[in-house]
Amino acid sequence: MNAPSEAGLIHDWAPAATAPATPPMLDDETLRDGLQSPSVRDPAVETKIRILHLMDSLGIETADIGLPGAGPRQRDAVARLCREIDVARLHIRANCAARTLLVDIQPIADVVQQTGVPIEACVFIGSSPIRQYAEEWEFEQILRHTREAVTFAAGEGLEVMYVTEDTVRASPEHLRVLFAAAIEAGARRLCLCDTVGAAIPEGVAALTSWVVALLRELGVANDVGIDWHGHRDRGLDVANTLAAIRAGATRVHGTALGVGERVGNTPMEQLLVNLKLLGWRDDDLSTLMEYVTVVSDAVGVPIPVNAPIAGRDAFRTATGVHAAAVIKAQRKGEQWLADRVYSGVPAGWVGREQEIEVGHMSGGSNVQYFLRARGLAVTPEIVEAVLALAKKSERLLTEEEIVEVVRSVANV
Repeated sequence: MNAPSEAGLIHDWAPAATAPATPPMLDDETLRDGLQSPSVRDPAVETKIRILHLMDSLGIETADIGLPGAGPRQRDAVARLCREIDVARLHIRANCAARTLLVDIQPIADVVQQTGVPIEACVFIGSSPIRQYAEEWEFEQILRHTREAVTFAAGEGLEVMYVTEDTVRASPEHLRVLFAAAIEAGARRLCLCDTVGAAIPEGVAALTSWVVALLRELGVANDVGIDWHGHRDRGLDVANTLAAIRAGATRVHGTALGVGERVGNTPMEQLLVNLKLLGWRDDDLSTLMEYVTVVSDAVGVPIPVNAPIAGRDAFRTATGVHAAAVIKAQRKGEQWLADRVYSGVPAGWVGREQEIEVGHMSGGSNVQYFLRARGLAVTPEIVEAVLALAKKSERLLTEEEIVEVVRSVANV
């Protein structure tokens, strides 16, 4: 009997999603927005270089490498990262954030002059009525800053992305005027932001579709790209990002582990895996765990044990029914089956594997697998003794505890 195909074993109830015309690009904000988290530390530039190389290895197209207008430390780090891109011949391209102020934009232009490496200027300003009211800004003031900043940046030879903070809570009337002005002044990308994580997927789709239609109306649909930048305050970050892509966003943002302001941004590792599962990108994710681990160590943010993909427990089970299914799949000699029978994400994609432990909810299959995997003796008496200990425990048994049971039974 021929083994069935994966498609023949997994029914997908989701409506068939039309793939984007071109794979969505990724912009990694770990070294800028990620470092704005109140709980992180700013890594040494040598560590930032290592992270930049890992981003490049994952196929990420662009990275926000800092805010040079924030001071000498940030400016020097940005210059060093640009030189690394040049010397190491990395494929990843640099961008930098800046307020719509000349004092923020000039340092970006200066680094380009020093290094010869192009940097995209991501000039941002608040756009929502609530932000305008809190800041006591008049709309004409926002419009004037937009025109001046984009014109200056473009005049300095910088590629410009115009970023409207809190786009998801801004009015279409104001966005229409701001976007048209920014494009006329030289912006080549528009970034739609869910700055406070307030959006739901339907709202993201409506906003992005509206911007797509506006670009067509302005006759620049083929010349101006759309970015999506989301936060995770409502836990809808990945869903919102996928909705933006479906609606026409051509580049989306994320950070390793979702580090960033407040509860953070869209996690880049989750984004990469989901885009591969959807067939919208086909990146080699073999360095994904290294990327996440290095960032975790560098910024001082531990990886939660239950974090999707990167967490200690992501591919780990001690439940008897789950473990038995994984073991049976492995005995069939089909690794893809073992990787999917109790997992929505193939562990092998990210250099991991299914792990079977022994605990109070385990069965004999768990114990037998655990023993065989470590070359330990497997007898009915040993299995029964290990299982008896597990049923009394309030946690998983450690390898040392199980080995001790094996020794004690063997010496009886």
